[in-house]
Amino acid sequence: MIHRRLLRPVLFRLDPERAHTVAMGGLAALAHLAPVGGLIERRLRVDDPRLRQDLFGLAFGNPVGLAAGFDKQAHAVPVWANLGFGFTEVGTVTAQPQPGNPKPRVFRLPEDRAVINRLGFNSDGAQVVANRLAAWEETGRAHRIPLGVNIGKTKVAEDAGADYVSTFTQLARYADYVAVNVSSPNTPGLRDLQERDALERLITRLAAANRVGGLDKPILVKIAPDLDPGALEAIVGIARDHGVNGLIVSNTTVGRSGATSPLAGEAGGMSGVPLRELADDVLRRAHAVAGGLPIIGVGGIFSAEDAWRKILVGASLVQVYTGFVYEGLGLARRINEDLLLLMEQAGVTSLAQVIGQG
Repeated sequence: MIHRRLLRPVLFRLDPERAHTVAMGGLAALAHLAPVGGLIERRLRVDDPRLRQDLFGLAFGNPVGLAAGFDKQAHAVPVWANLGFGFTEVGTVTAQPQPGNPKPRVFRLPEDRAVINRLGFNSDGAQVVANRLAAWEETGRAHRIPLGVNIGKTKVAEDAGADYVSTFTQLARYADYVAVNVSSPNTPGLRDLQERDALERLITRLAAANRVGGLDKPILVKIAPDLDPGALEAIVGIARDHGVNGLIVSNTTVGRSGATSPLAGEAGGMSGVPLRELADDVLRRAHAVAGGLPIIGVGGIFSAEDAWRKILVGASLVQVYTGFVYEGLGLARRINEDLLLLMEQAGVTSLAQVIGQG
């Protein structure tokens, strides 16, 4: 309520990227104030065994995570536990520092409850983010909830595999899992890495780095929603057969179905409500061929009903981003509280009982 009546109107008067910078500045400051964060957490965390799951060898206290792209540079790692999330994902991080695409590059579509971005992996670089994560680990607060690190390709890198391996080896030691982003529409040629041979080579190289380095971290692959059925089945099959631990479905879309805003013609990836139906359909199809591989569902989640639908079509966990922009700091609590009500109505005592049953 405070977000809708006070914070959102103020932030929405600002340019979207500026608003995000301001919000992250406040959240980063809060992350350094452990006692204040603890007080907030007592109001926002939902602690109920019915929401807990063990996946990828990790314990998730609830299924609602923060998607990559919000805390890109790992400035506020501990605060996401304070806000009631079950896990968080920082990044996307690239091996080399890079500024991303020219501004303006983020567009708010309030008529559609959507966002278009063409940020282009603006990143402080793997070494800087690794140092930041190491500092958070020293506080003992970095892993109160599972911490994922999302990695992507440096724009100028000619050898994509070597570039990903470099980022992986610098960051994996600080992560509870690593998400491999091959699906952003904002880095030229990135989505080509979803092609069968390219993806197989990339996963093989990352798996070798994981093994040789003694890291043994769960590796997840984040895929696009704009895949034809054959390409989707091939990607899921490669992931399933080459030791990938899970999938994240899905990234933003280059399509504009359902968007009515005058800004819908801006280039970039669209997230939010117009993505929901497409993301749910891709998730359903991925689950059907995943062979039990756990999936994190992303795209258009603003409520428990949205999260429940993702779970019914195959998600074990969910992530929010645009919903968090529009709905504010209490979103994870509201989703978790209402998920418990939906579970009671369905007569189930664990989320595992309904995954993929819709």
